[in-house]
Amino acid sequence: MSDAVKFQDTKQQITGPAGELELVYRRVPNDRAPVAVICHPHPLHGGTLQNKVVHMLASGLNELGVHTVRFNFRGVGGSQGEFDSGIGESEDLLAVKKWVEAALPGSPVWLAGFSFGAYVAYRSFTEFAAERLILVAPPVTMFEFTEIPEPDVPWIVIQGTDDEIIAAEAVSAWVEQRQHAPEYFLHEETGHFFHGRLNLLKESLKVAIEPQS
Repeated sequence: MSDAVKFQDTKQQITGPAGELELVYRRVPNDRAPVAVICHPHPLHGGTLQNKVVHMLASGLNELGVHTVRFNFRGVGGSQGEFDSGIGESEDLLAVKKWVEAALPGSPVWLAGFSFGAYVAYRSFTEFAAERLILVAPPVTMFEFTEIPEPDVPWIVIQGTDDEIIAAEAVSAWVEQRQHAPEYFLHEETGHFFHGRLNLLKESLKVAIEPQS
């Protein structure tokens, strides 16, 4: 059975702090399974909830028995408002969590993000109260990461050695400096957008996360 049949996309418009927010969610058979909210890359550089890395994260988590929610930050697609350098986008994320808690009461809530979305996820995870954090290609040299309190929950960082936007050496150094270290996956011959290497995202998730029954 294909992912499209197993994990049907459901589109939704919800109320956000700057107007309506567009989201897509996929439910797995277990209503009380965890639900992962996934943040997309930079809105001013073509980032949307349809980004292929975001899509592959969702598919990988669905296959592990996790509900997923992808959403467009303000000013992207069907979401109203304007880009706000990560501050307003963090508010959008918290609005999505509020919706998730009403839609899937009792489900543990996880948080994931790719590139700019990883920054928004990281800066928001404490207020979001995520039970697990997943970061792909976090832009540690482009945004403020060092002053943010470190996660005290299980977390994962996935990075490519040939990242042309965020130097892998910088990400590796940042990971090594964390007192509560994440599970770190550094993939050889892999660029920022995981061109031709998207299955590595699923492989990393399957190594790090037990299937949810």
